[in-house]
Amino acid sequence: MSTIGNTLLPKLTDAESTTAFKPEHEHQIEVEEYITNHPLVKSLRANPAFSESRPHLRFSDAYRTTSLTAGVLSGPGRIVVPPIVFLDEEAKTMVMVCYLGDLVCGYPGFVHGGLLATLLDEGLGRCTFTALPNKVGMTANLNINYRAPTKAGQYIVMKAQVTKAEGRKAWADGRLETLPRAEGEKPVVLVEGSGLFVEPRQVKASIKFSS
Repeated sequence: MSTIGNTLLPKLTDAESTTAFKPEHEHQIEVEEYITNHPLVKSLRANPAFSESRPHLRFSDAYRTTSLTAGVLSGPGRIVVPPIVFLDEEAKTMVMVCYLGDLVCGYPGFVHGGLLATLLDEGLGRCTFTALPNKVGMTANLNINYRAPTKAGQYIVMKAQVTKAEGRKAWADGRLETLPRAEGEKPVVLVEGSGLFVEPRQVKASIKFSS
């Protein structure tokens, strides 16, 4: 079987991934409960247009071990719990919620800009999967503007939208912003970006071979 068959093909469905995470640390339990009970998450779960998943948990342990965000940067003090992702396939929009700890800083107390770029890259790419023939894409171009310092130890929301699609190419815009803690509080835009994602020509053949 090919490498794609061993590591890249999903092992869990979207629905199964939503219940696969079992917090082991006190702070993880606290973060998980806060996200689960936040009004934004509740409203997205109540909206039938969105499907929910935890993409980092859909794949094999072998994949996660070598993954930057699902492996190396995952866990207490880092990306504390696996991000929750909501996708609207028809509207080609995505919302992601996560928590960034205090061990992912550049300047003390502030999240490293490279991690924010990585999250934006992953999120934009995942959003474009809704517009690509085999739901796989690689980054061809990424543009980022940092709008405000991102403090460590806070909840982050990413919102993305596919803006154009042509065959194996898809473009998306998105942003990272704070998750409001109180009713009426407006989110602060932290990072904005756009990207072009291209589905490799060999993907279709690879998927057929590994199935």
